[in-house]
Order: sequence, then C-alpha cells, then structure tokens
Amino acid sequence: MKKGILLCFCVIWCIVCCRAEEGMWIPMLLKKYNIEDMQKKGFKLTAEDIYAINRASLKDAVVGLGREGRPFQHFCTGGLISAEGLVVTNHHCAFDMIQKHSSLEKNYLRDGFWAKGRHEELANPGITASVLVRMEDVTGKIQAALSENMPEKRRNGVIDSVCNVLEQAAVAGTDLSANIKPYFNGNQFFMSVFRIYKDVRLVAAPPSAIGNFGGDTDNWTWPRHTGDFSVLRIYAGENNEPAAYSEKNKPYRPAAFSKIYAGGLTEGDFTMVFGYPGTTNEYLPSYAVDQLVELENPHKIAIRTAKLNIIKAAMNSSDLLRIKYASKAAGVANAWKKWQGESKGLKRFKTVENKRMLEEKFQVWAAGKPEYAGLIDRYKALYDKRKELMLADIYLGEAGRRGAELMNFALSAYTYAQRYKTQTDKAGVQEDFRNYATAFFKDYDAEVDKTILIEMLRLYNENVPSEWVPEGVAEAAEGKGITLFAEEMFRKSVFTDPDRTFSFIDKLDSKSVSKVSRDPAYLLINSIVGFSREKVLSPLNQINREIQQLNRLWLAGLMEMESDKVFYPDANSTLRIAYGTIGGYSPSDAVRYNYYTTLSGIMEKDNPAIYDYNIPQKLRDIYASGDFGPYTQNGEVPVCFIANNHTTGGNSGSPVLNARGELIGLNFDRAWDGVMSDMQYDPEICRNIAVDIRYVLFIIDKIGDARYLLDEMEIVN
Repeated sequence: MKKGILLCFCVIWCIVCCRAEEGMWIPMLLKKYNIEDMQKKGFKLTAEDIYAINRASLKDAVVGLGREGRPFQHFCTGGLISAEGLVVTNHHCAFDMIQKHSSLEKNYLRDGFWAKGRHEELANPGITASVLVRMEDVTGKIQAALSENMPEKRRNGVIDSVCNVLEQAAVAGTDLSANIKPYFNGNQFFMSVFRIYKDVRLVAAPPSAIGNFGGDTDNWTWPRHTGDFSVLRIYAGENNEPAAYSEKNKPYRPAAFSKIYAGGLTEGDFTMVFGYPGTTNEYLPSYAVDQLVELENPHKIAIRTAKLNIIKAAMNSSDLLRIKYASKAAGVANAWKKWQGESKGLKRFKTVENKRMLEEKFQVWAAGKPEYAGLIDRYKALYDKRKELMLADIYLGEAGRRGAELMNFALSAYTYAQRYKTQTDKAGVQEDFRNYATAFFKDYDAEVDKTILIEMLRLYNENVPSEWVPEGVAEAAEGKGITLFAEEMFRKSVFTDPDRTFSFIDKLDSKSVSKVSRDPAYLLINSIVGFSREKVLSPLNQINREIQQLNRLWLAGLMEMESDKVFYPDANSTLRIAYGTIGGYSPSDAVRYNYYTTLSGIMEKDNPAIYDYNIPQKLRDIYASGDFGPYTQNGEVPVCFIANNHTTGGNSGSPVLNARGELIGLNFDRAWDGVMSDMQYDPEICRNIAVDIRYVLFIIDKIGDARYLLDEMEIVN
C-alpha cells in the first residue's frame, strides 16, 4: 500500500494545471508545477524570483510572526519593506502589542502610535519574526522508519523522534532553527529552516478608529473600509544575526524587501498572496462537517455570544475598561463571527451533501481494494462515538478554561507555588510570579470576570448532560445558586484582588501549594481540568488518533481515485503562495459588489455616536480639505480591495503582490459569504480582503506625520 500512496503523489504532482483561484501552494515546488499557469494569468517573474536558496528572492521579504516557545505557529504574516528591517503587517496582528503599551495617559489604541525616531520604537518581549531560509522534502527519510501496520500512537512517536533528529542535524553549528510538518494528512513531510529574530519593535500604528474601523460590526464582511495595518522593525545583533533585545542591536538588513507599487489597480489584475496560512480542512469527511455545523459551531457561538455581551457592556461603561478589554474582546469576537459565516456557507453550498456523494462514489471505486475496505463506515462509527465527548470538550474549553480569566490565573498560581517548593531559586520563582500577576491585573476587572463566570456556569449546567458536567460546576448550581456561589468565590479567593495576590506572593513558602489547593477558584478549575483529564481527553484523543489514521488513508485513496484532479496540501502554518485576480462578486440575487472601496465610503459610515464608526477628527478635516496627496485613483483615496486568492487565518498581514512582485496591499480578512473556504472553496464567492497599500501610505503621511518612514521605502508607479 505504501508504494501505491507514493505513486499517487507522483501522479498528482505531475498533472497539476491548477485553477488560479484555489490552492495554497508550496513555494519550492512552483517551478515544477505552478509557474506556467501563473505566467499565463499575467505573472511577469520566474519561479526563482519567488523562491531561491542561493540568491535573494521574494520569500526573503516575508516574515512569519510568532511567539517565543511557539515560533513555528505563526499567528500572522508580515512583509519587509525597507533595507533597515521595516515590516508592515495588520493592525489586528499588532493589536496585543499596542494594547500592552497603552494606558490612560498613553492611549495608543485610541490615539495611535508614531515613533518619531528609532529611540522611540517600543520593544515587544516574546514576539518573534521568522525568515525562511530553505525547504526540504524529508518524506522518504521519515517513511523509512515507519512500518505499514504500526499503531497510530506509536507511529506519531516515531515521526516525532525522527523529525527531532533531522531538525537538529539540519541546523547544527548555525543560528538557524528547523521544523518539520506533515502535508497531505501525513502522507508527505517537508522541513522548513528559519532564521528567527527575537527583537521586534513597534514603530507605528494608526488609531483604532482607522486600524479597526468598523470593528466587530464589519469584521468578516465586504464592503470594508478598515486601515488594518501597523509597522514593526526587526532588530539583529552585531553581525545581522538573531539576538535577544538589546539597546546595542541594529536594524535587521534583509536579503530582500518588497518594492511598493503606488499605481492604480484594475479588475482582473494578477495578485499573489505570500504568507503563512494557519489551518484548512479541505479533505474532511461528511461526518466531520455535519458535526461541526450541527453541534460544535452552535454551542461555541452561544458561549461566546454570552461572553461578548458582558465584555461589550463593560467596555461601553468606561474608557479604562475599554482599554483593558479591547484586545480580549477582539480575540473572542474574531472566531465567533467566523463560525457563523462558516456554518452559513457550508449549508448554502451543501457541503455535507456533496461530500456524501463523493464518499458514495469512493465506496463503489474502493470495492475489491482491501486497503480501503470499510473506510467510510469506520468514519461514521468514530464520529458517532465522538459526538458527546466533543460537546463536553467544548464546554470544558470555552466555558471552563477560557471562560472566566480567574480560572487560568488560579491554575498558574498553583504551578508557581509548586515551583517555589521544588526549585532552589526561590527569589526567581517569586519574581516570575510577581511579573505574571502584574501583567494579569493590568488588564483585569473582577466584577466583569465575576459576571462572565456566572453566565458560563449557567450555560454549562443548562446545555450539557449531567454525566458530562464536572462536580464543581454542578455544585455551583445547587444550594444558594450560581450567583451567590460566584459572589462568595470572588470574595474569598486570594486571586481576585491584587493586594491579596501580591501579599500571597511575598509570603510564598513550602506550604503555599496546599493554600492554593484550598482556594475556591482553584477548587473549581481543578474540578474542570480533572474531569477533562479523567473522563474526556483520553477517549477523545484515542478517537482522534483513529480518525487521523483514516484521514491519511482517505486522502491517499481519494487522490488515487481522482488521479486527473488537482490536489493541494491543507494549510499548516508554513509558507505558501496563493494566486488569483482582483475582482468583485455577487453574494446573492440582484446584488453585485465592486472590487474596491474608498475614503468616501468611510465618510458615509462616519458616526461619532457609534464607537466602531467614530473616525478621528483629523481624517474628517483632511477629507474636507481634499488634501489627499499622491495617494488617489480617479480622484478618490482607495482603501481596500478584494481578490479571489485562497487565504485563511495566519494569512493576516500577508503581502499581496502584483504581477511584478511589488507590494499592492496587505491581506487582512475574508468576505463572510465565502468564509467556509477552509473546507469548501468556491471561486465565484470566496474573496480575500486587503488594505490598499496607497491607503497605508496616505495614513502614515497625513495622519501619522511620519513621512520619514516613507523615505525608507522604495515606492514605484
């Protein structure tokens, strides 16, 4: 069977003649499989101009933004735009950085931030910027260590072990880092080798009224008028190598950076998105999609709706609470709105029905092929078995661990107390705990959190069968009731008040573990985590391993059955190319959307009475005066545009390039009508949304008065 699977991949890769509108393609393979099609659609460069390892190429101007400890799980993408390490990405990608630097006295979220020189750029501890050095197909080396009937858990362990050896060998004696990830549901493996920079500073960000214009109201929608950008700078050590933050560091000198095209855009223009898409699931079986639409998304949406209602009410009541909860609200709302659009799209395009038809076809084709016997029936049995476990897991996560913030803080307190008891550097543990608590309480409000806890406990007890409710959660609804239970917890817990918490930290001793274990907040979260560990995670993980094995077999069989069809690997937070064309679309009967928006549209939405649409007065004044500078097209300042590039989460901040590889915009969202594209892509309705680079330049110049940044860039027309 292994030979058949490998042969299948050779066949598929050799017949690629992909549609431009669909797919997230591996840069190192473009020369062999995509470049002819790209050039037919207008691309003016070569595959080597995009990806090369012996000379500078476009890949060297793309960075993956990550966090120390998880640098390969890129949360966003950025594009290098100067010879001195200047990076442009989305405002929402830097939102947490901006928020952490904000206070009532320096409200950078509200007012924006514009460094007037290098000395004013703000450090962001823990943020990393990865530049891809090269990729390598290591499938053969990994498969050589696997046997055909190896149990899935054992198989995963062997893969991890081999990957670790290969990764270490690839970067031995260098300042590089390597990471291997599976492609095609684990049928192939590629290694990415990076140079990871650890000194990333905030340079500029527009006011949220520009960078987040439209807020949650416009999120995932088109038309869009959001100036979703911010500017960072990467710093390096003496020899341009990665280095921890230091005042002695110098701006990073990249091998390549993007020229900026400030000319006009036309419908039908070639576009290319270069970035780090997070996760897609194009090849899920019908049972997975059905469970997502009918069970998972509805419950997750309901939980987050309740949480958002509480947070938004608090933010509307106080400027201080708005600062504290702005980033948190955005984090909760982003997936919440996506799940709604996703479910709508999957139903509209009959994804479950279409997949079932494909599965029926597969069963007919697979008759007489023992390696695929019973595969679809096994899928059904596993997803039936998974259903209640998934419901329990959703509430354990969304209403438990990610419900009230107090829950995770109490868990962390227990961990710090254990560290203090067992480690020799007592003062170091206390300092770490104190820093953690300081950061926590900076953006914490106990009354808001208590209200959230009450609502989470109510939803938990009302929507989950009793056998899947942790003891502590069930007890909260008994006796005096949930509200009094929560009020008593917040009154008694050490960790709801900064004075009590810091006093506890100052008095840490060997008995502190037992003190935490008696705290009412810890008792509740420990009940939730313990229930998850004992009753849910083990059987759920076992089912998921069995599904993982079927997924690998299913895709191998599907590619063998449809050997004349184009297949591309799901996104997995590795560097990919998506290409297509600029164009509007029709979401429904008698509705047609244009492909771009303008500053005039912002003024039409402007409303000082609505937070999401209350633009800065300075922008109103500029519009009234007509002082638009060289940033117009047909007399209007362009703001955003759409194209049919296949994107997903992680592509936020990705450079959008034209046919000559010049920067024309930054990808930041998808249109809600086609957000189901993670599982079913339709080129007629799926659109990625980008902020026009001319609007970025306009805001930097006219709002930020930071023209010195434009002087660093290479701007062409």
